[in-house]
Amino acid sequence: MASKREKTSPCLKNCLFAFLSGGAVCLLGQAMKDLFALLGAEEKTAYSLVAVTLVFAAGLCTGLGFYDKAARVCGAGLFVPITGFSNAVTSPAIEARCEGAVTGVGSEIFKIAGPVIVYGNIASVIYGVIYYIYLCFAG
Repeated sequence: MASKREKTSPCLKNCLFAFLSGGAVCLLGQAMKDLFALLGAEEKTAYSLVAVTLVFAAGLCTGLGFYDKAARVCGAGLFVPITGFSNAVTSPAIEARCEGAVTGVGSEIFKIAGPVIVYGNIASVIYGVIYYIYLCFAG
């Protein structure tokens, strides 16, 4: 009975919007990298500047309320790893700001992103050890 009343998701439309918006974020990142390189930054520095700029922009857009509105339209495409991570860190902090800087923002800022950071670091250590063992025995 519940499945009959359930609203179906427009899968093709959602996939198209996610593809286009994610591609737009990546295109913007590439354009910024080229701009930073044109302004004289070395390639590695330009990549770092792009990452910092995208994280700042996504955090600012989250704080101003633009990111959530755009995400409703664009879907998963805006959660390209770096902008999505910035949004995941910023959103809980904004919601908890009325509780104070330490007990609110400080304790809530990594509520969503914290497990990602922890498990990402653990996975990188495990993969690094496996790769090291492979290099020792294969080469």
